[in-house]
Amino acid sequence: MSLLFSRASLASLGLALGLSALCLSPVTAQETAPAPAAPAAAPVDPNTVIATVNGQPLTEADLVLAEGELSQQFAQLPPEQRRAAALSAAIEIRVMAAKAVTDGLDKDPDFQRRMAFLQQRALHGEMVEKGVVDKVTDAEVRARYDQEIANTPPVNEVHARHILVKTKEEAEAIIKQLDGGGDFQKLANEHTSDPSGKSNGGDLGWFGPGQMVPEFDKAAFALEVGKYTKEPVQTQFGWHVIKLEDKRAKQPPAFDDVKDQAKQAVIRDKYFALVKSLRGGAKVEIPDANLKKAVDTLESAK
Repeated sequence: MSLLFSRASLASLGLALGLSALCLSPVTAQETAPAPAAPAAAPVDPNTVIATVNGQPLTEADLVLAEGELSQQFAQLPPEQRRAAALSAAIEIRVMAAKAVTDGLDKDPDFQRRMAFLQQRALHGEMVEKGVVDKVTDAEVRARYDQEIANTPPVNEVHARHILVKTKEEAEAIIKQLDGGGDFQKLANEHTSDPSGKSNGGDLGWFGPGQMVPEFDKAAFALEVGKYTKEPVQTQFGWHVIKLEDKRAKQPPAFDDVKDQAKQAVIRDKYFALVKSLRGGAKVEIPDANLKKAVDTLESAK
């Protein structure tokens, strides 16, 4: 599916969506039953003071923020060390920042421009989160999925076998044996140079358009069920004799398998709609004609 199921990136939005997965391994009857889960820790008041730096409190909320902002730096640390590392980093940042203020670095014009940009970017992120992401409903995500399914033309997929050999002459000899009543699976086990097909009769399983190299794809999809290619098919891998076992309509992915991608598509559309609305009401002037043209081209592509 061209849009919804292509793992579309949201990097252009300046929005990072963190998706975490929990993998559970089944416990067999022979395994020891897992120990009872430890009781959940009581929630910590975000205003709890964890440390003071030059008399200024550093709270639990400050520490959580530091852990989140610096998570990549702490990724290689054992979990039990990350909290201490985050606190150490937060203290380091506080004392260095205080020294920078004492030295007047906060008055530097370049620093102030950078701070203004960082504030604007942070506010942009808050607007995306609160004004776009948090407002996406389950009904909208399901509707987007249904829309994509309805707009996607039906596609066939095929179940095929093949025999791969090095030369055209070898392939022609195999076709002659098939014409004389030879068993395709037996001939595949005996002659194919495809390692994965030597024990399963050259079975390739089910595949859709575009999953094989073009020459193979074209030949396989042109066959009738139960028929094999009467002429060898050449690809970059060698010469093939292909047999079509079956054909069916490809089923669309289940909603639960792609709902995260559907949600990303809804978020993207809502984001660009909001940007378009706000840009339409903003007075934007770009004196450089070439730069304005380039920006307009980028905007029209969104």
